[in-house]
Amino acid sequence: MSEYVIDAYAWIEYLDGTEKGKIVKEIIESQENKIYTNIITIAELASIFTRKRYNLEECKNSIFPLTNFYKIDVDFAEEAGKLHAEIKQERKHISMADVMVLLTARKLKAKLLTGDEDFRGLKEVIMIK
Repeated sequence: MSEYVIDAYAWIEYLDGTEKGKIVKEIIESQENKIYTNIITIAELASIFTRKRYNLEECKNSIFPLTNFYKIDVDFAEEAGKLHAEIKQERKHISMADVMVLLTARKLKAKLLTGDEDFRGLKEVIMIK
């Protein structure tokens, strides 16, 4: 069984049914994969859904049954802050939320599925572009 962390970018592509979304769908809906979403990604998605005027409840009903939520605690938050400070030296635009998603993949020894350029070149990352 393979494990994947899905970021907001990948979830949006999935919900929009784009060509990239078809790649995401194949991975997410495969019974051979275990899917995770960092709880911070839900905040990102709620913001995106609200700005795009998507129906938040419909989106949640589509996503929630397909994923396991990775919840954070104080130790995780501290570790993410330190990692953010380190990564920010090379990747000037990477957000704290992105680093939390990356750290989730590292903790789970999972692949991170995304199209976000801030992740390009990291060993855990599978780019859908």
